[in-house]
Amino acid sequence: MNNYYKNDEWLIIEEGFNPEMNRNSESIFSIGNGYMGQRANFEEQYSGNSLQGNYVAGVYYPDKTRVGWWKNGYPEYFAKVLNAPNWIGIDIKVNGLQVDLAEVQINHFRRVLNMKEGYLDRSFTLSVAENKTIEINSRRFLSMTEPDAGIIRYAVRSVDFAGEIGFNVYIDSDVRNEDANYGRKFWKEARKYSDDQLDLL
Repeated sequence: MNNYYKNDEWLIIEEGFNPEMNRNSESIFSIGNGYMGQRANFEEQYSGNSLQGNYVAGVYYPDKTRVGWWKNGYPEYFAKVLNAPNWIGIDIKVNGLQVDLAEVQINHFRRVLNMKEGYLDRSFTLSVAENKTIEINSRRFLSMTEPDAGIIRYAVRSVDFAGEIGFNVYIDSDVRNEDANYGRKFWKEARKYSDDQLDLL
């Protein structure tokens, strides 16, 4: 591991955000439970360089080989692991304006992968406009006892202004693989719903 990341016995730590290192960090800070694996993509909108990745064991596509299939030893198909629907989406609006982490100033960024307890923490502040700063703290994990369960604890507060902060929490099935089947979509959304009456613990 290079000197960009700090580490101790159980933690991998990123202090400060470098867009050029983002794809590396998305890999290094991934979490999984043996059934699902999730890259360390941001929950928030991020139009910068990113590789979306949420994978489910046993879900793959037989991707036809287009180069080299005629050579000895090359299979006709490769099994490509598919991007599953993105379950971590949390859009933020400040005073009605969408926040894109690639378009705002990210301050005091810290990302920590706790490999002993199995969770990913992020804490950072964003300057979304002049004299408008918000602080975000999130924790994400995939359950070992309930392998279908992915959990996010998410908190936002205003640092220096009074205004409205809005959220849109969603699952996005409009996903593709960057490196498989040449942009084809693999998922068809059958239905979707939300329940405002869920009991929260």
